[in-house]
Amino acid sequence: MGFAAPSIKGRALRLLSQREHSRAELERKLAKYEDVPGTLAQALDELAAKDFINEARVVQSVVHQRAPRMGAAHVRQELQQKGVDPAAIAEAVAGLQESETSRAFEVWRRRFEAPPQDAKERARQMRFLMARGFSGAVAAKVLRMDPTAPDAFG
Repeated sequence: MGFAAPSIKGRALRLLSQREHSRAELERKLAKYEDVPGTLAQALDELAAKDFINEARVVQSVVHQRAPRMGAAHVRQELQQKGVDPAAIAEAVAGLQESETSRAFEVWRRRFEAPPQDAKERARQMRFLMARGFSGAVAAKVLRMDPTAPDAFG
C-alpha cells in the first residue's frame, strides 16, 4: 500500500514548522504541488486566518537572526525576497539604523584583530563590512574608531 502525497496545507505546515515563511514564499515553494487552481490560495488563506502565516513574525524573525551579523541593506534585501510588504520593510530597516554602527563594529571586531595598517588592508576590511550589508559611510566610521576606547560609540 503506497503513501498518499501530503496535501498542500500539510506541506505548508511542514515548512512553517521549520521557520517563519511569508505568504509569497509559501506560494513560490508550493505552486508546483497545486493540482486544482485555487487550492493553494485557499489553504494559505486558512493558515493566515489561524495566524500560522504572520508577516510581522517573518520580519521579526529575519531581523532577530540577521541584524547581529548583517547590515540594514542585507536585511532589507532578504525581506524583499520574502515578499514582505514594503511599509513593514521600511519600518524594520529604520529600527536597525540606530544600531547600525555598533553592530558593524561588533562584526568587524569578531573578524579583525586590529585596525588596518595600510590602504590595501583598509580596502579589504571595508569590502568585508560592505559585503555584509553595511553602508560605505558606516564601514568608514567603524574603521576610524579606536577599538580600545571604552566609549567608542559616544
